[in-house]
Amino acid sequence: SGLERQHFWRSDGPARDPKLRLVVRNALSLVPDKPLGLYDPSFDKDSCGVGFVAELSGESSRKTVTDAIEMLVRMSHRGACGCENNTGDGAGILVALPHDFFREVAKDTGFVLPPQGEYAVGMFFLPTSESRREKSKTVFGKVAESLGHKVIGWRRVPTDNSGLGNAALQTEPVIEQVFLTASPRSKADLEQQMYILRRLSMVALRAALNLQHGGVRDLYICSLSSRTVVYKGQLKPNQLKEYYYADLGNEKFSSYMALIHSRFSTNTFPSWDRAQPMRILGHNGEINTLRGNVNWMKAREGLLKCKELGLSNTELKKLLPIVDASSSDSGAFDGVLELLVRSGRSLPEAIMMMIPEAWQNDKNIDPRRKDFYEYFSALMEPWDGPALISFTDGRYLGATLDRNGLRPGRFYITHSGRVIMASEVGVVDIPPEDVSRKGRLNPGMMLLVDFEKHIVVDDDALKQQYSLARPYGNWLKRQKMELRDIVESVPESERVPPQIGDVLPKSADDENMGIYGLLSPLKAFGYTVESLEMLLLPMAKDGIEALGSMGNDAPLAVMSSREKLVFEYFKQMFAQVTNPPIDPIREKIVTSMECMIGPEGDLTETTEEQCHRLSLKGPFLSIREIEAIKKMNYRGWRSKVLDITYSKDLGQKGLEKTLDRICAEAHNAIQEGYTAVVLSDRAFSSTRVAVSSLLVVGAVHHHLVKKLERTRVALIVESAEPREVHHFCTLVGFGADAICPYLALEAIWRLQADGKIPPREDGEFHTKEELAHKYFTASNYGMMKVLAKMGISTLASYKGAQIFEAVGLSSEVMERCFTGTPSRVEGATFEALARDALELHELAFPTRELPAGSAEAVALPNPGDYHWRKGGEIHLNDPFAIAKLQEASKSNSVAVYKEYSNRIHELNKSCNLRGLLKFKEAAVKVPLEEVEPASEIVKRFCTGAMSYGSISLEAHTTLAVAMNKIGGKSNTG
Repeated sequence: SGLERQHFWRSDGPARDPKLRLVVRNALSLVPDKPLGLYDPSFDKDSCGVGFVAELSGESSRKTVTDAIEMLVRMSHRGACGCENNTGDGAGILVALPHDFFREVAKDTGFVLPPQGEYAVGMFFLPTSESRREKSKTVFGKVAESLGHKVIGWRRVPTDNSGLGNAALQTEPVIEQVFLTASPRSKADLEQQMYILRRLSMVALRAALNLQHGGVRDLYICSLSSRTVVYKGQLKPNQLKEYYYADLGNEKFSSYMALIHSRFSTNTFPSWDRAQPMRILGHNGEINTLRGNVNWMKAREGLLKCKELGLSNTELKKLLPIVDASSSDSGAFDGVLELLVRSGRSLPEAIMMMIPEAWQNDKNIDPRRKDFYEYFSALMEPWDGPALISFTDGRYLGATLDRNGLRPGRFYITHSGRVIMASEVGVVDIPPEDVSRKGRLNPGMMLLVDFEKHIVVDDDALKQQYSLARPYGNWLKRQKMELRDIVESVPESERVPPQIGDVLPKSADDENMGIYGLLSPLKAFGYTVESLEMLLLPMAKDGIEALGSMGNDAPLAVMSSREKLVFEYFKQMFAQVTNPPIDPIREKIVTSMECMIGPEGDLTETTEEQCHRLSLKGPFLSIREIEAIKKMNYRGWRSKVLDITYSKDLGQKGLEKTLDRICAEAHNAIQEGYTAVVLSDRAFSSTRVAVSSLLVVGAVHHHLVKKLERTRVALIVESAEPREVHHFCTLVGFGADAICPYLALEAIWRLQADGKIPPREDGEFHTKEELAHKYFTASNYGMMKVLAKMGISTLASYKGAQIFEAVGLSSEVMERCFTGTPSRVEGATFEALARDALELHELAFPTRELPAGSAEAVALPNPGDYHWRKGGEIHLNDPFAIAKLQEASKSNSVAVYKEYSNRIHELNKSCNLRGLLKFKEAAVKVPLEEVEPASEIVKRFCTGAMSYGSISLEAHTTLAVAMNKIGGKSNTG
């Protein structure tokens, strides 16, 4: 059981002292494998120290291993430990198979190894329970034999755990190596055979040992390869140096290359299996777009053929999913990279696919290299975020930086034929006269060692080699589609949009009536006076997003008494701790809003047809463009329009039924060969209610991901609901490929008719296209600011990445429409969301008769979402509270201040979650004389570090005086 204690002695090889081992639980980590309270392992990320040492000659030496271990120790400050100084976050080393050493220890163990290159070695973390351990080895052996492999033997890896801390000791696995031969039945090379064996054996082991995500996790295969082996664990670098693994201390243990990694868990927990290096890479950084990358990878599994592996479709399905649900961001990246390499791509090409340099806006890049990157952008979105990736497959060894260069990487190349790369300098002693070349990795640069050619490949030469390997430019010219091509393929007479809803014109010249002619649609979709005048107007007039001061004192959507759109339940995440944001103005060269949409091909193939996709400059479509897309029949592309409205008579129950219908229709459209699905609420009317576009996008996107069909279709939104940057961000973030906010565009045109937008210099009205261009320019820039705030550079990476957290949406809504996005408190259900939609619909199409000329009949509502209004939305800093604060400040009256604080406490209950918290009183009260006096408690108070400028001189002074009076500490920053 998990709390069972086992004591046993173990000894391996001559001159090894037996060590006592204490096991507390059957897992490789003390951390929960599934969400517990506010903790969710899906947020786990880490920041680390990485490096490698290589001999260009390809000749193994003991010095390569010892220098790499010394490098690891000298970067100990880049790793971390917990409250126990002898429990590390993780450390490890990946080396080329030391054949001479393994041949000798195998002989001592009782078996003989074949010649080098004809066998593989697996490094296993096994259960501490003897019965589970033996069962694991038996299951693995059966899978190996079924594929034609012969298990030569198992070897217990000698370890010394006397220096481990309690946390690492409690979860320490039994570590063994397996040696096995190639399969004569397989046409694949030995590395591919080992990949297939590891994947299939883990499927069998999960079933046999209950290893699924959330179950017991006490088995892990660190590596299984004929070229490399990984020694790692929940260790500190000095513990690896002091030879926790006795193998590493053996003088015969040598290699021609060694890749090291020291883990610093910035916002995660240490474990044995998450220590690095992984099977191919060592990663310092964070993948900000991980959730989207994993979802897209899941969707692509439906198109995978992996012909190079020589598997049937049935056999290939057994290897899925490619990304394990319990993987960290580094583990997920490693899993996808390994698939690409084992499926026939070279390691450098696979790295350039996953982490492309910033090519879109760089005028100095060779056009042929741009063609290379643009072609592969049709196959896969970038894995974006600050990262230094070091990688090897035995043939190649290298490192690359993300497109922004947000992690350090330094390298030395010596006259004596060594290449050394690390997160910093000074980690390996090199005589100055031996240095041939030194430098740092630049953004997007790749440092590559080719052990077959015994050279360091120049970054430009390497990328030129791959750029010229195929005629990517010609392929793109023939296959890539532009939006203008689709628009021109549809006659202008067919691009006329239908009338909005069933709102009848109030006059023969309805458009000149301005906004008044759109009252019903605007009300139905929650528009207010403020959303038009404070948000849409500046975007349409000036082409920039309106700016506002910091802070929002209105209630959370779930706590508001007014109808709220689903968008408002989501909060954007942002880069923090070790994850820097991007400046979208000064670093514009690394950003891009371009993206390819539409059906994809097999990720493991490289054919001309792979880039037969639609290229968009941004996610927005004009009314003319969406009408052309709806009616297109162009080069094999057809679209299916799905109605996302439902009959008002269905009431609150209609919402879920409609989502079921839309998801089924999207699936059927793909089966019928449509390449684009348009989710449209154009059919809304006085009798039909529109489903929230965000609910529909999330539900359809995740439904198609689960069906492995999402990459077979473009998902386009035609909705009256979205109109501001946050709306667009959530739609794209949850899977929309493109958006036509048709009601916002119509409203902007009518605002001009109302005189709210000044005419052009020649006195003429702006055309609809001109106003739409300004609006889309502002929206594109606003979205880029949001992406940059999270440290994401490209829209292609942001799409489907779900960089949000919901506040106050129920688990039924989250699981159905926003799978994988956190919502830490329950809240609005489908029925509650439907009720809000029906109330807005009633506001737009009232069943009761309104008094003629009343504000409700002739004007948009103005509930005061941004500015307080009497009878409108509650605000924490309302005029009554501010008046009391001013009075208390002027009069220095404790009584008046008490009135102010009481008012704020009451308002807080209506605005924030913390206002709902109460102190939990103990059943037995502690005598007052045993409680520490308040005068002593306040001495431990300290103000946060806030720079001068973030708050005023007066505020700084007041805080300092207050802390001085109570004996606390102030910090000016």
